[in-house]
Amino acid sequence: MKPFRPLAIMAIALVLFLGWTTTASAFCGFYVSQADASLYNQASQVILARDGDRTVVTMANDFQGEADDFAIVVPVPVVLQPGQVHVGDPEIIKRLDAFSAPRLVEYFDEDPCFSPPRPALTAPSRSMVMMESADVRQQRAKSLGVTIESEFSVGEYDILVLSAKESSGLETWLIENGYSIPVNAQPLLKPYIRQGMKFFVAKVNLEEHLKSGYQYLRPIQIAYESPKFMLPIRLGMTNARGEQDLLVYALSPRGQIELTNYRTVKIPTDAEIPVYVKDRFEEFYTSTFDTARDRANKNVAFLEYAWDMSSCDPCSAPILTPEELRKAGVFWAQGIDDMRANSRRFAPVTPVFITRLHIRYDRANFPEDLTFQETANRELFQGRYILRHPFDGEASCQAGEEYRDRLPERFEREAQTLAKLTRWDISDIRENLPNIAQLGEPKPWWES
Repeated sequence: MKPFRPLAIMAIALVLFLGWTTTASAFCGFYVSQADASLYNQASQVILARDGDRTVVTMANDFQGEADDFAIVVPVPVVLQPGQVHVGDPEIIKRLDAFSAPRLVEYFDEDPCFSPPRPALTAPSRSMVMMESADVRQQRAKSLGVTIESEFSVGEYDILVLSAKESSGLETWLIENGYSIPVNAQPLLKPYIRQGMKFFVAKVNLEEHLKSGYQYLRPIQIAYESPKFMLPIRLGMTNARGEQDLLVYALSPRGQIELTNYRTVKIPTDAEIPVYVKDRFEEFYTSTFDTARDRANKNVAFLEYAWDMSSCDPCSAPILTPEELRKAGVFWAQGIDDMRANSRRFAPVTPVFITRLHIRYDRANFPEDLTFQETANRELFQGRYILRHPFDGEASCQAGEEYRDRLPERFEREAQTLAKLTRWDISDIRENLPNIAQLGEPKPWWES
C-alpha cells in the first residue's frame, strides 16, 4: 500500500495549482449591479417562511409620514396570541432583497491570438453561465463520466466535490463550467482518477456588501399554523395611490413556492446587452419589467429569483448566516449551530429554498388575495443580464481579424435584444454601441 501522507500532499498541490491558474474568465460573470427594491416608490416587501402548515410572515411597508400616523390591518387565518407577534429586524429584508435581486454581470473577451481554445459564448450558454437546473447539470456531468458528489459554500468560496471516470471528461466539464485549468491537464488528473480520489473544486464568491437607504419602519412578524397559505392584498388597496409593487421572498425547505390563483411568468433573463447599459442598469431593468408586464396583460406575478440558499452564482450579496435565516422566519433552522458544530460535513444542514416574486397590482387586475402552495420544484432561476466587453488590444493574427469581423454582428444582436426588452429606440441604442474602428488602437502606456 502506498503511504497516505504523500498522496494527500499531491492532492493539495493539484488544488492549489488549479486555483493559481484561475483567471477572470473562470467566474460566471463578475457581479456589477442589481435591481433591488429601491427602484420602486410604492413597494411593500414580505417574507413568507413556510413548512407544512406552519408559516412565519414578516411584513415591511414603505410608509411615509410621522410614525404615530402609521397603522396596518392584516387578515390572518387564525387568532394570534401575544407570543406569535414580534418586531422583526429590517436588515433581514434588505439582505434577502440584495441576495435575490435581478443582477448585472460582465465578461471580458480574451485576446483571440493568445488564448487557449475555449467554448464560444456567442449566445447565452447554459453550461457557461451556470443557469441550468441541478438535474440538467447532473445529466451533462454524467455524460462526461463526472459525478457532482456535493455542492456547498464555505466562507468566500463556492465548493464542488467531484469524482470522475476519465480525465478527458473531467477536463471538459471544468472548462465548460468556467474553470480555467492548465492546458492539457489530463496527465495531471489521470493518476488521481485511477486511485478513486474525489476532486475538491473551489471558486471565489464575489461578495458585495451593498448599502441601502430604505426608510422603513421595523417590520412586523407573525407566526401561525393553518392549511391556508395566503397573503391579503385587497385590503391594502383601499388607501393606495394607484398601482403598488409587492416583493415576496418565499422561503421553504422543499422548493419553489408558487401562486395558485394567478399566473407566474419568468422575468426575461440571460440576455446579452450592450456594455453601455452598465451605467443605466436601473433604468434598463425598470423598462424591462414594464415591457414584460404590459405584454403579460398586467395580471401576472413575475419570478425574479429561485435558488437554493446554500449557494449563489453570481453572488450579489453574501449568503445568509443561520442566525439571519432564523430572523427571516426559518423556524426549521432551530438548533442549526449545534448541528453544524457536531457535524463533520461542510454542507449546510438546513435546507432553505428562496423564491422571489414581484407583483405590481391594482384593483382592476388583482381582484383576489394571493394564495400560494409549496412545491418540490427546485429549478434554479435568476434575472441575469450580461455585458461582454470586446477585446480592445491589438490582435494581429488571423483569429484576431476573424474576431473583429464578427463584432458588428454581435453588437447589432445586442442592440436588437435591448430594444426588444425595453422598447428603447433602436437608433439611440446604436449610437451608444462601441466604435469598432477604435478597438485595437494603441493605448497610452499608463493604461496597459
